[in-house]
Formats: sequence, C-alpha cells, structure tokens
Amino acid sequence: MSRRAQLPPPPPPVEIRAWPDREALLADRAAVLGELVKAHVSPGRLAMLWLWGALCPFGWLLVGTALVTFEESYDAISAGIGVIIAAMGACCAVPAVILVVVGLRRDRRIRRLLDAWGGLDRDPARDAALRMPGVGTAWLLMSFVLCAAGLYACFAVPASGVLNGGAYGLAVLVMGLGLTGWIIGLIGLVKAFAHRRWVLRVLAGVPAPEPLISVGGGAHR
Repeated sequence: MSRRAQLPPPPPPVEIRAWPDREALLADRAAVLGELVKAHVSPGRLAMLWLWGALCPFGWLLVGTALVTFEESYDAISAGIGVIIAAMGACCAVPAVILVVVGLRRDRRIRRLLDAWGGLDRDPARDAALRMPGVGTAWLLMSFVLCAAGLYACFAVPASGVLNGGAYGLAVLVMGLGLTGWIIGLIGLVKAFAHRRWVLRVLAGVPAPEPLISVGGGAHR
C-alpha cells in the first residue's frame, strides 16, 4: 500500500500524549480531521465511487450480452463468442466488487478515526471547514438519483411489459444494471448521512438520542 493511501494513526492514549499546549493539540486535530474528511466525502471520493459503480455495471452489461448471445446462438462459434464476452464481463465486475468492499472497510476505519480525533477537544473556528455542506448535499442528491434510477430499472421496467416475456437474458441484464446502480447509490447515501451525523454529534455537540429500552412491555428511556 502506498503512503498516500495510508490513514493517519489514532490519537495516542492520554498517559503518553506529548502536546506542549492546547493550541498544538488543536492544530494536529484540525490537520488530521481535514485529511480524514477528504478521504471520506471529498468530491474525488464521490468520483471514485461512481467510477467503481460504472465498472461493475459495464461488467454486468457484458455478462448480460453473453446471456442474450447464448439465447440466440445456433452454432458453436456464437456460443464461444458468448463465453468470451462473459469472461470479459467477469474480469470487469469482480475487481469492481472487490474495490467497493475494500472501500467500505476503509470508510469504517475512517469513521472510527473521525470519532477518536474529533472527541479530543472542541475547536469551532477550525471545525467550520470540516462541515462541507455543499459536498454532503452533492453526495446526497447524486446518490438519491442513482438509487431511484436503479430501483426503477429493477422493478418498474420488467413489470411494465416493455421487455419481451421470452427475453430472459435482456431482463437479467436490465435488472442487474438496476441492482448495481441501487447498491452504489445506497453506499453514497449512507456515507452522506454518516458525515452529517458526525458533524452534528462531534463538531456541533448534539447528543445522539438514547435508545428505547423495553421494560415490562413498555418503552422507557
């Protein structure tokens, strides 16, 4: 892994902290949080997520094309072409899925580091740059549009009768494209809401709601 891809370490334990004063702590906190926020919800991360999301549907498009080829093939040459197209689709889709899973695990580590470094102290002046409301809104809107389009392709298009009832390969192709779009959009929505929740809970100091505990059949806080 390259140095650029490495995440900052968590803050040192209380007993071995060596900041000379509070201003030095706040400066390090602001620098690390700025790096973590950019690694989590920057425009570049959104573009990377959509790139992975485009690579996976492209692979599924090739697999669906192979299924259509199998349905319409009448000789060994057409079947062989379908196998080649399916292999190319797998070579595109499988790495994209792996990259998305690795990105999700990295995002989980980033959120833990954001909580740890953000909880060291409060610094409203420097924290204002970490809220990034415009970027968060872009994540939210673009992910919502992708989710809606994916759900429409998964359910509305097959149910509308636009696809021929006998074209199973085409139906699998459209539903697969919609499913991958819905998953990528859902990941974007989760990240947008997670960043907003972190801003309210850590930077703004808004406490999270206490869970309801059922006691004797009733709900109490």
